Amino acid sequence: MTRVLLVDDQTLVRTGFRVILDAQPDLEVVGEAGDGLEAVAASAELAPDVVCMDVQMPGLDGLEATRRITASPEAPAVLVLTTFDRDDYLFQALEAGASGFLLKTASPEQLVEAVRVLARGDALLSPAVTRRVIERFGAATAEVADDPALAELTDRETDVYRLLAEGLSNAEIAGRLYVGEATVKTHVSNILLKLGVRDRVQAVVHAYRSGFVRP
Repeated sequence: MTRVLLVDDQTLVRTGFRVILDAQPDLEVVGEAGDGLEAVAASAELAPDVVCMDVQMPGLDGLEATRRITASPEAPAVLVLTTFDRDDYLFQALEAGASGFLLKTASPEQLVEAVRVLARGDALLSPAVTRRVIERFGAATAEVADDPALAELTDRETDVYRLLAEGLSNAEIAGRLYVGEATVKTHVSNILLKLGVRDRVQAVVHAYRSGFVRP
């Protein structure tokens, strides 16, 4: 059972999300919070698997709450939900440690699937958003020093990481390298572990910010 914490300053929004998620046999809403401070406290107390986080809230906003929540060793995955399709929110959310970004205009089915994706340890970004990430963080590579952890990657992991940084899925990487998808999944897990990043979204950001790949 996937445990979900809902964070939004509007009670009606939280109620709507709860109805959608609690209707699923594998999802359970274990708590709600109306602002960032409540979210940080609730996350520590309830230990959810996924936090659905609003951005604009009074007091502590969702971006800073995400940063504080993901800083803990056993942090849940954070799915940022917003009514604004703005690049600054997207990039700030990713830099804060969010694993997914979804507009509130998404369908109930998309919300449910997003929570499941994050609960599996994957990340949620559309190809279009991945391209925006590449363009944004790729432009800043000259300012960031190389990460010595990159030297720990094997030759095959390096190949996989380059393709991952282009936004390719595991299936696409497998087709490009003529290996099985399960093999790619193992390589991706090893890459995340060696680089100390939470998921493939953070890995893409790291690839460009460290200068591992350049746009």
